[in-house]
Amino acid sequence: MSKLYNKSPYTSIPNMDNEAWAGYEAIGETIQAAVAATGKRKAIVVVECYPGVRQEEIIAGLAGSLEPALVIRSEDAALEPLEVDSIVDRYMTDDRVFGYMTSFRIGEFYDSDRIAALRRQLDEAGDGTAIVIGFGASLIAEGDVVIYADLARWEIQQRYRSKEVGNWRTNRVETDILRLYKRGFFFEWRMADRLKKSLLGRIDFYLDTNAKDDPKLLTRQALFAGFTRTASGPFRLVPYFDPGVWGGKWLEANIDLPEREHPYAWGFDGVPEENSLYFQYGDVRVELPAINLVFFESVKLLGERVYSRFGAEFPIRFDFLDTIGGQNLSLQVHPTTEYIRDHFGMTYTQDESYYILDVEPGAEVYLGLKDNIEPEAMLADLRKAEAGGFTFPAEQYVNVYPANKHDHFLIPAGTVHCSATGCMVLEISATPYIFTFKLWDWDRLGLDGRPRPVHVEHGSKVINWSRTTDWTTTECVNPVKTLAEGEGWKEEVTGLHRLQFVETRRYWFSEPLLHESNDSVHMLNLVEGEEATVESPTGAFEPFVVRYAETFIVPASVSGYTIRPSGPSVGKTVGIIKAFVRA
Repeated sequence: MSKLYNKSPYTSIPNMDNEAWAGYEAIGETIQAAVAATGKRKAIVVVECYPGVRQEEIIAGLAGSLEPALVIRSEDAALEPLEVDSIVDRYMTDDRVFGYMTSFRIGEFYDSDRIAALRRQLDEAGDGTAIVIGFGASLIAEGDVVIYADLARWEIQQRYRSKEVGNWRTNRVETDILRLYKRGFFFEWRMADRLKKSLLGRIDFYLDTNAKDDPKLLTRQALFAGFTRTASGPFRLVPYFDPGVWGGKWLEANIDLPEREHPYAWGFDGVPEENSLYFQYGDVRVELPAINLVFFESVKLLGERVYSRFGAEFPIRFDFLDTIGGQNLSLQVHPTTEYIRDHFGMTYTQDESYYILDVEPGAEVYLGLKDNIEPEAMLADLRKAEAGGFTFPAEQYVNVYPANKHDHFLIPAGTVHCSATGCMVLEISATPYIFTFKLWDWDRLGLDGRPRPVHVEHGSKVINWSRTTDWTTTECVNPVKTLAEGEGWKEEVTGLHRLQFVETRRYWFSEPLLHESNDSVHMLNLVEGEEATVESPTGAFEPFVVRYAETFIVPASVSGYTIRPSGPSVGKTVGIIKAFVRA
């Protein structure tokens, strides 16, 4: 039934069709008209770029219309790669996965004398149009027409994998995808996002460069109309799915994904820093990073209370982990808040939970430690396994619980855990993204043929050794309580743990059920039933249809909404799980 899952959800933006263009011919003509409207014989077009944008494609694509008299690549004024490496290296560390969150701004990596030289070129150029393009182009000139060229985080990763692009301004030729991602995550994307937040409100045009040779252009007004529209009602992110060494077959079979050489392990449809949004303007569909919405509609999206606590950051994450017909996840633990702050510069940690969306017979979850184990003995065995030639006896040290459909396992930071084979997990967590300390990976290599990174030493410093059988069973294994019920509906508290800031509620209902925002964004998933419809009691937004396993977001600006079974689910009981930030 979940083959109805919509893999290309979009938000329609009305009354803006004439402010969106597709293809370089139409885009070039639009920009040329904007240049002509300045009335200047000598005009500067600034194209500020996110790292990873195909700059040469843009130059070639615009050349026919703009016929530039001069093209300046702003990164000619940037520091040499060796200089950038010397500044950044201490934040990158020698680890393949983990670095330290940086606070740099783009201007710190540009040379003032080189900037002055490029500005002289602009001053001395004759009449005509000059293009200044690059990551940092806005440092060279204010521009008569300013364009921001953007792309999604997932697309950047695909370009890393294909070796089309590497990291920005580095002297190293890096082939390790984990290290490429690390430098992007801890350094480049932080700096680029700071620049984007400062610039986007005063650009003339926004350029979507995700698809090769298929750009889309928006006016600033159309872009921000999209933000406003999206932050005013329910919406979905554009999902993506990725293979992994332990991947299963549920995602491929139930969401109608193309068969891959390696099975799908992950599905991401609720991670705004990683996922995209589609905005539809008439016939033009624009893809943009979902994090842009978080940056520019923070309070409407998150709620004032959540924004005051986290800033312009989306604190809740939903994703899929598929081990049905696959293998165990790595045995792992997440850092404590103190540890993640001190060692990686993050302000909160990856508390999480496993909601069991589906199972096959014999499914299990590893969670918490057995009674009376000796920490040093367990760590010694983990270190022996990390060194190779020794299989870690996980069942000797870690509790194993049977997993059934709709069980909810809570995993506060510091708790040893993993899903075993046979589980389709909806992972509900806080969102520091990559901070998992693998303790043991079941004697296997990654898809790249290399050992997957294991972090026993980090893990040894954050394992909570008091999380033993009685505590885990009582506190973390399916602690469901009925909160309220009535004719045709029931509300249950399923978690997360009292030590975590995310709360989850599950609703079973066959009639329309009212929800109130309570000044927090809601992230939800239809965990049972084929279809449901989200509606506004006041008509504030159009009815929004969701289908089985789809994650959707209701902004805090929506003070109240109803959800009812619809389509093939009319007259049946459906189930929704909802996450929000505790007051």
